[in-house]
Amino acid sequence: MVYVTRGLVETLLRMAREAEPDDVTISLAVTPAEELPEADLEPETPVFTDFYLPSAGGSVNAVFGMDLGTPAGQTHGRFVSHSDGYMGVSELDDLHEVVFVAIPPWDTDSFGAFDRSGRKQEVTVLDIEPPEESIA
Repeated sequence: MVYVTRGLVETLLRMAREAEPDDVTISLAVTPAEELPEADLEPETPVFTDFYLPSAGGSVNAVFGMDLGTPAGQTHGRFVSHSDGYMGVSELDDLHEVVFVAIPPWDTDSFGAFDRSGRKQEVTVLDIEPPEESIA
């Protein structure tokens, strides 16, 4: 079972819709359920709550080949859009432990999750808000 917040799903679908006909690839991070008081889950259960903008650190990546937009080791999943309508993991996708895939018409019925070997995973969308983060 894979858990994700409704806000994250809606944001990812909007980004995919806006990028069409191009595909998008976005790194995703989790928050333990114990930090989400509204989640009725075991405390250690990971819930996908956040994403890293695909363009963050882009100029450094282009020059030096280093991805500075995504903190190392802090992403547990990946979102990819397939504007060609393929609902699955393709050989061209950046693989992660969990890969969320969306296809047109970019709604929750065209959104799913797969493990790195391409096996479909059951997704539960939670109507909760992630904790607010501040920049100190």
